[in-house]
Amino acid sequence: MSLDTPRPETPPERLPTHEALQRLEHERNSRLTQLRALDEAGAEAEVQVMSAQKDTVRRVLAEVEAAFARVRDGSYGSCLDCAKPIPVERLEILPYTRFCVPCRRDTT
Repeated sequence: MSLDTPRPETPPERLPTHEALQRLEHERNSRLTQLRALDEAGAEAEVQVMSAQKDTVRRVLAEVEAAFARVRDGSYGSCLDCAKPIPVERLEILPYTRFCVPCRRDTT
């Protein structure tokens, strides 16, 4: 192979399905635990703060559930905007993310 010959592209690394499912299960369980704790704190917590926290937890839980659906349909790990693979490092940190970093920056 000469220096002029283009190197074959190696496919980007993907998060293994079992690891993605494991991370998503953890996220789901964490959010459900948070919701239970907020429900139990009901009378003691300020209503507005508790309501905002519940809304946030429910939103993230919906994102986690949507990520499970993407795992099932085979689109998990691909950016919903540009369709490029989302880097494994990003999926390890935020396993339910729908966008790569550049596309996420464009939506905010």
